[in-house]
Amino acid sequence: MKVLLYAEAKRILSRSGIGVALKHQMEALKRVQVDFTLSVDDEYDLAHINTIGPGARFVASSCRSKNIPIVWHVHTTAEDIRQSFIFSNMYSKYARYILRRLYSKADFLLFPTPYTESVVRSYGVTVPGRVISNGVDTNFFKRDEEKAKNFREKFNLTGPVVLCVALPFKRKGIHDFVEVARRLKDYHFIWIGFKNIVSLLPKDVRQILKNPPPNVVFPGFMPQDELIGAYSAADVFFFPSYEENEGIAVLEASSCECAIVLRDIPVYKGWLQNGVNCLKGKSNEDFEKFIKKLVEDRDLAKRLGQNARKVALERDLTIIGQKLKLVYEEVLKNHGKGK
Repeated sequence: MKVLLYAEAKRILSRSGIGVALKHQMEALKRVQVDFTLSVDDEYDLAHINTIGPGARFVASSCRSKNIPIVWHVHTTAEDIRQSFIFSNMYSKYARYILRRLYSKADFLLFPTPYTESVVRSYGVTVPGRVISNGVDTNFFKRDEEKAKNFREKFNLTGPVVLCVALPFKRKGIHDFVEVARRLKDYHFIWIGFKNIVSLLPKDVRQILKNPPPNVVFPGFMPQDELIGAYSAADVFFFPSYEENEGIAVLEASSCECAIVLRDIPVYKGWLQNGVNCLKGKSNEDFEKFIKKLVEDRDLAKRLGQNARKVALERDLTIIGQKLKLVYEEVLKNHGKGK
């Protein structure tokens, strides 16, 4: 069995959630000895598609003509297109129709969470599918006090640190992040995420990036090794996103035993529990209160972080690889190709 792992514009996407998900798939398949390729020119038995652009459509069409089964990974919904780039809200109005047609071309769908499956099913997509997390490398993302020390020294952090890791989108809650920072002037707020897309962002987001409050830093993209230092240095991981299909940064923060504060949105239902492995809020008032509570109550922060690590361990890439392998075998069998 040889699998094509496909994502177009890999260089651009490498610093996005889809790019990270692709890297996770590569590592997960290596761990369970599943042969894969990234080249459409290679021979392969099954295509695992991660994107929705013209390249992905071409691959799907080509596979159909060659009788090669298609597994389409649902990383994109109409809901998570909104509040991102300029004109994204306009595009999202047509996205349901476009995505329904695309995902219906697959033989099997992969959903990162039950929430994402429910959203796509609401479009009228009936293709069989399964929920499999994007996963996290729990051996790599582990709390490291030395890296935490280096991170604090690099940014001259002497007080409490509140961290977010995300692209600087309105959907990700960047306005709320800054508003809460204004209320907690003695705390350091750091938002790590690729900034070279600034020309594609709405004017109000560009203004935030250009003129943040004195206690807010936007250092841009950061390699994963440095990210471990950031997660380890953070007193609180604050992720105020309005819409997610899972949230890979949340998994990374969980794996590093961060105390996590989230917006209470449906995607986290069933796996992130308020007061057990995170704190969930609905307003900036909630977020301010919870962040202060975690900074002041380090026992609570430690307990939430340790429980969050358990969530990550359940989604380790070795487990994800095993689940992907089973899906591939099942799809090939149903397609009459066996293993």
